[in-house]
Amino acid sequence: MSSNKYGVLLVNLGTPDEPTPVAIRRYLAKFLSDRRVVDIPPFIWKPLLYGIILPFRSSRVAKLYQGIWTEEGSPLLVYSQRQQTLLNERLTDIPVVLGMSYGFPSLPQAVGNLLQQGIDHLIVLPLYPQYSSTTSAAVFDSISKILKGYRTIPHLHFIRSYATHPAYIAALKATIEQSFEKHGLPDRLLLSYHGIPERLATIGDIYPQDCRATTELLIQALDYPADKIMMTFQSRFGRLPWLTPYTDKTMALLPEQGVEHVQVLCPGFSSDCLETLEEIQQQNQAIFLHAGGKKFEYISALNDNEAHISLLEQLVNNAMK
Repeated sequence: MSSNKYGVLLVNLGTPDEPTPVAIRRYLAKFLSDRRVVDIPPFIWKPLLYGIILPFRSSRVAKLYQGIWTEEGSPLLVYSQRQQTLLNERLTDIPVVLGMSYGFPSLPQAVGNLLQQGIDHLIVLPLYPQYSSTTSAAVFDSISKILKGYRTIPHLHFIRSYATHPAYIAALKATIEQSFEKHGLPDRLLLSYHGIPERLATIGDIYPQDCRATTELLIQALDYPADKIMMTFQSRFGRLPWLTPYTDKTMALLPEQGVEHVQVLCPGFSSDCLETLEEIQQQNQAIFLHAGGKKFEYISALNDNEAHISLLEQLVNNAMK
């Protein structure tokens, strides 16, 4: 009889502790110091980060967070905690702990929590459906660094991505169909993924391929014209080229092409957050309507819905085989 004891570590990006300039600065400093996120040489990047970006960006970003903050706190943390709780209820004999790459609860705390419970198999599940060196690989780096502090390390099961998992595609399909039923068929369905710099893709990051794979499977699954589904990229930062087409630029152009009604889904976000609730639901809606569009709906992330928790359960069960 196997004596293996598994533990699950859910990992998301992280969020500021509160929507204040001080908390935002603290969060952004850690996030933007990760060489997986920004791989500019530190002697060039650090003066820019601490001398220009953090002093000017922190106050502006704090105002954006204030617009989406809830009584429970940051939406990303709230939904991630619900995911942890619901998955824990399904995996009755397996502890599930949440850790954030940047922010609280921290990854060192989360890993330590699981190891203190005597686990000898650690399943790491980054909540990023599509692989990127800026997200999934950054988690792997952090876990490796944390485990260097332990004499005995657990067996490691790292779930790199799940961009094409049937349960993931089915869950996305269901949310889209629910939106279609509620709001009617749009003229265009936009699948907006978080962008990365083009340069990272040219040197080997497979993120664009994972995004295309998810998009192609959704096109096949939906009873909706393929030529009305568009894949775009959002959340670019800085002046260098990022993956295109850009979501905001697309929104500005669609009305002049006769598109009056759009619906937007962000498949790469497992939880609603600043990039979905503020950037898409608020900013991009305003761009579309200002350009002459008539009707805009944002389709919520999978968050804590039952199909999403079922997907996470399947991913964990597959990792234990």
